[in-house]
Amino acid sequence: MNTTFNFKNKNIFITGASSGIGEGLARSLAYQGANLILSARSENRLKEVAIDCRKQGVQVKVLPLDLTKLDFNDGIAKETLSLFEQTDILINSAGIGQRSLVKDTITEVDQAIMKLNYFGTVELTRAILPFMLARQSGHIVIISSVVGKFGTPMRSSYAASKHALHGYFDSLRAEVSKDGIYVTLVCPGHIRTEISRNSLTGNGSKYSKVDNVLKKGMPVDECVACILKDIRYRKEEIIVSKTKEKIAVYLKRYAIAVRLLP
Repeated sequence: MNTTFNFKNKNIFITGASSGIGEGLARSLAYQGANLILSARSENRLKEVAIDCRKQGVQVKVLPLDLTKLDFNDGIAKETLSLFEQTDILINSAGIGQRSLVKDTITEVDQAIMKLNYFGTVELTRAILPFMLARQSGHIVIISSVVGKFGTPMRSSYAASKHALHGYFDSLRAEVSKDGIYVTLVCPGHIRTEISRNSLTGNGSKYSKVDNVLKKGMPVDECVACILKDIRYRKEEIIVSKTKEKIAVYLKRYAIAVRLLP
């Protein structure tokens, strides 16, 4: 196991920092002395989170970004470039959920989910990666899902986007481990957030309610504590959930192993 480290004075870039797990990570990391770059689409909400985080005596910069509209082909603004260059740890937490059956889902919904959850995450990571390579240090964290390990009903495109993240970032890890860069995939189960409110239904409208299963899920602060503990040990993959979802992941692995037996 790699030597642990602490977050004090680290520059940590968090997407999806205006709510849910991203917001929880921002607040906890501020308490632990990290300097933060907070990103999301909602600038007003980001500013509220930033005000609270600054009370811990840390530096907090707000960078509103819409990951579905990233295009760095024509260059990066000087101020943004400076923030990318300073990033020690990138936490990709932005994403959108789904609540629809395959037969009821239009192509535009599939594309919207992949554009944010997968392509947006990849594009931002690729923009920051050169600076980590130049320093020969850095840590890239991706908030995936247990659904990135197995598919479930009503989550086809969401599961696809998370499976894609695993393939991409497992490959990236293999490429950059020699360069002092760590890659951690985080797989939360049901966490007590409001992610389902903004989840897309089959026709592209918002689901606009919180699932009962999420109301009974793991509290955000407990989830965040588990994530940060294992990031400190630079673990390659973290499953953060109650027992039921962990068992499902292990059963899937066991089922695959059995099928591969001669």
